[in-house]
Amino acid sequence: MLKTLLGQTAESRAEAFLKSRGLKPVARNWRCRFGEIDLIMQDGATLVFIEVRLRSRSDFGGAAASVTPAKQKKLLAAARQYLTALNTLPPCRFDVIAFSGDAPPDWIRNAFDDMG
Repeated sequence: MLKTLLGQTAESRAEAFLKSRGLKPVARNWRCRFGEIDLIMQDGATLVFIEVRLRSRSDFGGAAASVTPAKQKKLLAAARQYLTALNTLPPCRFDVIAFSGDAPPDWIRNAFDDMG
């Protein structure tokens, strides 16, 4: 329960952070059979799939390092599923918002390969 609450708080903080930088919310906690996408936002013409990660400690490489290749694969599959409902395919990218302790978020644009 606490982990869920912390995750929701981190997602809200990430959304507010990105909105303050001009991105527009499209969806939050979008789910399909492949998994969940924390945030989907619009950055100009680009659709951005965002993974929010929170780590209180950096013993295992910190929040950004927790987006493993297996997690990336799930996010790619979920994003492909999301895009099947759209009439036209926009440019897309995958970003990570990483929170470590009380530090400001680390916004990693194009964190990993897109639909290619």
